[in-house]
Amino acid sequence: MSGRVTQIWRHPIKAHGREALDRVTLHAHQCLPFDRAWAVAHELSDADGSEWVRCGNFSRGAKAPQLMAISAEMDEAAGTITLHHPDRPDLTFDPDSDNDAFLDWVRPLMPEDRAQSARLVRAQARGMTDAPFASITLCNMASHRAVEAQIGQPLSIHRWRGNIWLDGLAPWEEFDWVGREIRIGGATFIVRERTGRCAATTANPETGQRDADTLGALRHWGHTDFSVQAEVTEGGEIAHDDEVTLL
Repeated sequence: MSGRVTQIWRHPIKAHGREALDRVTLHAHQCLPFDRAWAVAHELSDADGSEWVRCGNFSRGAKAPQLMAISAEMDEAAGTITLHHPDRPDLTFDPDSDNDAFLDWVRPLMPEDRAQSARLVRAQARGMTDAPFASITLCNMASHRAVEAQIGQPLSIHRWRGNIWLDGLAPWEEFDWVGREIRIGGATFIVRERTGRCAATTANPETGQRDADTLGALRHWGHTDFSVQAEVTEGGEIAHDDEVTLL
């Protein structure tokens, strides 16, 4: 294998934005720093951030496709996040104290027939990833291109909300890594499972409109999985162009 890191992304608020990173230091058995550090609990949820709970407790792109078009910038020193959306003014706020400002901003993006966003909660143990462990999502550009070819149109990689994007691999090669260890830059991971996908991936991350049958395209290969979930077993720094080695 000859894969290399091409992009690194984090998602400070679960399902509400994405931010590119040049490099990042990872720690054993932890998510990527500030990835899914906050989540938006809806009015039917009791989630308070004290423990991991399933994604159904939160406002998310599968039910509210306009959320997919949010991008984010985090100022770690100031403790603020700036959110961008094509249909909303930019918002800079403190996610630990400006709950009302955020809810006012996001309200027009939520469908009226869905449970409405009620509060921001901060994950107290680890990021609120979809997997019930401190996961980091590894995506394969070759697999993404295979989906594009099957569906017959270009697709943004942000439909998949990956953390680390790799290139130079064969399509779907990452599925063969489940149960194996890999090294990327200075960090070691164990690949735990494939990532099952939902309707969030059908929405365009630039417009928030559903415009591609990604799940139908994946069924061409007999599944609806894309990417793999890995856990850091040895911390270290990773950066663009770092090599990927199967151990």
